[in-house]
Amino acid sequence: MALATDDVPVGAVVLDVDGALVGAAPNRRVADSDPLAHAEIVAIRSAAETFGHYRLDGCTMVVTLEPCLMCAGAIMQSRISHVVFGAWDPKAGACGSAWDVIADNTSPHKVDAVGGIREQECAQLLTDFFRARRKKLSASD
Repeated sequence: MALATDDVPVGAVVLDVDGALVGAAPNRRVADSDPLAHAEIVAIRSAAETFGHYRLDGCTMVVTLEPCLMCAGAIMQSRISHVVFGAWDPKAGACGSAWDVIADNTSPHKVDAVGGIREQECAQLLTDFFRARRKKLSASD
């Protein structure tokens, strides 16, 4: 798996019911010039390809940052059963921060979400990335 370079350092993995890795991805928005290429979306596509269908019932997604609204919707549509994430995203998170679409979900498919796992490490990774980006931008002015 290629590591993100100029993209926000968010990574996601999908594990099957036995805990085996079935999909993994970093953010690829910059590399692919694709605004939809969040790590969660790319990892879901990888897992669906592994299984040969879109239904990821019983699977668990583990991700660095709380999924956004788009990714939370994709998680529900793919039937992923569990989401575990590190850092909370109070500006755009959709699993308990800005929104809680997974908990408010009225569809028959339910998703359990647990956030704040290794939160400090994940948050520090993101803080360092954005600090370096701001420093790089201010140096080019």
